[in-house]
Amino acid sequence: MNASPLRLSRRALLLACAPAFALGPGTAHAAPVVRAGTPIVLPRDFGSHPEYRTEWWYVTGWLEVAELSEPFGFGSTEPFGFQVTFFRSRTDVAGDDHPSRFAARQLLFAHAALTDPQAGRLRHDQRIARAGFGIAEAATADTDVRLRGWQLVRDGAAASSPHHYRAVVDASTQGFAFDLRLDATQPVLLQGDAGYSRKGPAPGQASHYLSEPQLAVAGTLRVEGRTLAVTGRAWLDHEWSESLMHPEAVGWDWVGMNLDDGSALTAFRLRRADGSPLWAGGSLRPRGGAVRSFGADEVRFTPLRRWRSPATQAEYAVAWRLDTPAGTHHVRARLDAQELDGRGSTGSVYWEGLSDLLDARSGTRIGRGYLEMTGYASPLKL
Repeated sequence: MNASPLRLSRRALLLACAPAFALGPGTAHAAPVVRAGTPIVLPRDFGSHPEYRTEWWYVTGWLEVAELSEPFGFGSTEPFGFQVTFFRSRTDVAGDDHPSRFAARQLLFAHAALTDPQAGRLRHDQRIARAGFGIAEAATADTDVRLRGWQLVRDGAAASSPHHYRAVVDASTQGFAFDLRLDATQPVLLQGDAGYSRKGPAPGQASHYLSEPQLAVAGTLRVEGRTLAVTGRAWLDHEWSESLMHPEAVGWDWVGMNLDDGSALTAFRLRRADGSPLWAGGSLRPRGGAVRSFGADEVRFTPLRRWRSPATQAEYAVAWRLDTPAGTHHVRARLDAQELDGRGSTGSVYWEGLSDLLDARSGTRIGRGYLEMTGYASPLKL
């Protein structure tokens, strides 16, 4: 599922498209359908798919300070969590043959966040703009997404050859910035049925979905004016869809975990308003092994501890029991207060944060990654 929702507020749309919000006659877009059996072609499918309504590139991970230094005030080995997500949304406010180059056919958004263990808080920032004019771009040939100085770019001749990403975010107004290189250490993971990932009981409620777990990270992190050399691990998801949500779904819960032994665990569920599961899925890829995709009846999320946001009064489970064909695990947030308010761009509030994966029997930490929970502050609208 992995990434925050695109519920676009009218205010955000007007801000992104000003001063020339181009409406008018044009040919309506012929909506595509996500179908099983559609091959994922790389490196092309690393790039954007503007014919589809919704798309995101989602990077999460943790960072450790390379050399603890007392002048910087970092005497703790607690890792930072980081997230940057680029969203693309087809607007349909102008047809394909609209004559104006100002027509807002595509909008780009971005969210970035830093889980700061010393401050005990989540720092975050957001961007929004219509595509074009050198301000916001999402290339179709490969991953190259840029928005008002933020960027995520892939560098590599082909998917099978060694490649890496560069993620650049400057959120200095919120007290952080980073410039990170993310090196692929494993092949691309195609989620679901060779990249066709069901999200509901109807076949069309699905997405094309690929992941790159176990990315090796190195670069610089700036926090409150202090520049730190950091290393870590990350997870990248790329997903695109036309119709993702079942009408009864109000949100989802998702985890993407890099295990210490090199494995990768994904699990998600979509929820109804009463909290009951509507659909579920996920996968396990052992290091060097084949992907085991999970059926909708093979994944179960059970809340263990909840936290109420003082800002929105939304209640989130910050500890879970997770049952999958990979076994029983516990997911535990590193920090309770990791709620992100995206109402200035995508229009949604959600919880997304650095978490540990524990063996349920021993309580030993066996992995680390991100937990995301949407639709708790208000029902999710895509």
